[in-house]
Amino acid sequence: MSQHLLMIEDDARLAKMVGEYLGQSGFELNHAGDGQSGLLALQANPPDLVILDLMLPDMDGLEVCRRIRSLPGALAQIPLLMLTAKGDPMDRIIGLEIGADDYLPKPFEPRELLARIRAVLRRRGEGPSPVSKQLRFGTLEIDRDARSVSVAGQACDLTSYQFDLLVALAERAGRVLTRDQIMEAVRGRELDAFDRSIDVHMGRIRAAIEVDPKDPKRILTVRGVGYVFARQQD
Repeated sequence: MSQHLLMIEDDARLAKMVGEYLGQSGFELNHAGDGQSGLLALQANPPDLVILDLMLPDMDGLEVCRRIRSLPGALAQIPLLMLTAKGDPMDRIIGLEIGADDYLPKPFEPRELLARIRAVLRRRGEGPSPVSKQLRFGTLEIDRDARSVSVAGQACDLTSYQFDLLVALAERAGRVLTRDQIMEAVRGRELDAFDRSIDVHMGRIRAAIEVDPKDPKRILTVRGVGYVFARQQD
């Protein structure tokens, strides 16, 4: 069964090219030419993943991303890959901060887009389920089957990629991991030399699970190395 993608992009020629290319790999691509029609299409027929351009005629992609993440239930958790202007790291950082799972600068190679789509969907949990369904650290509970996180019974709002990053750290509690090791653990894209995406995601995870994100007790930074998930209990 083919997987359903939604591309919100005002360049119809690009969308047609992407649709034809992805169709050869078993994906079905629907296209919306602006943010409002994209939001309506998403709610009418929820896709497996959204490809979202930042530059849209009626609203910018960041606003569309915010609106998607504020939708009820499973709609808010749909994986989202953002297309950004080449060489503009601020757009990428903001996009990740408000809930994008990954980004791809324009212009891009269709093969790289396909690889990133597959990586995001793979991180979504299409592989075998872990033997242990839940991880508990005091009041923090991570349910790997339900792909949910809660603290003291309150649900935490994380993207699918942020969930996988948290699981990768929690499964290796007490071990210091470099950024490269973290990326490898979630089987994501290669880390660019000056890529801050991991740090942005860690900030989002801390905001969701820490009592005081500015003074984290669970996800600790090891200066010059990477991160470690502390074993302490609440």
